[in-house]
Amino acid sequence: MRALIQRVTQASVEVEGEVVGEIAGGLLLFFAAGRQDTAEDLDYLVRKVVNLRIFADEAGKMNRSLLDAGGEVLVVSQFTLYADTRKGNRPSFTGAADPDEGRRWYERFIEALLRQGVHVETGEFGEHMRVALVNDGPVTIWLDSAERKRSRRA
Repeated sequence: MRALIQRVTQASVEVEGEVVGEIAGGLLLFFAAGRQDTAEDLDYLVRKVVNLRIFADEAGKMNRSLLDAGGEVLVVSQFTLYADTRKGNRPSFTGAADPDEGRRWYERFIEALLRQGVHVETGEFGEHMRVALVNDGPVTIWLDSAERKRSRRA
């Protein structure tokens, strides 16, 4: 599972000219599931998202988590996070979960965030969306559940 998160002061997503999700502050999160993902991948990603200390404390240091800061999350499905550009100029997306499985993981991810007490807004899975944001920092972080298996020493 992959997520690209951006700390934002505001973000919104619209479909066919209508705003379907909007947050005042927190994280804009682009989400994609891969073909080999498991419940462990989901748990890892949720744990990272809610506990990453990327919000400022009273001293201005990045020392508070999403839960500490009371931030919201705008989750947008984006299978293109699995783009493989190693060969040629047209990306391959064979590593992404098929649409039905991708939707199931997307819905499970949102449910897991809600269980953590996070306010969640969403885009619409599989739709063409326009996303607007004001990046705060800027802070942009890439999360890949496969990374949990790799040694930090390598």
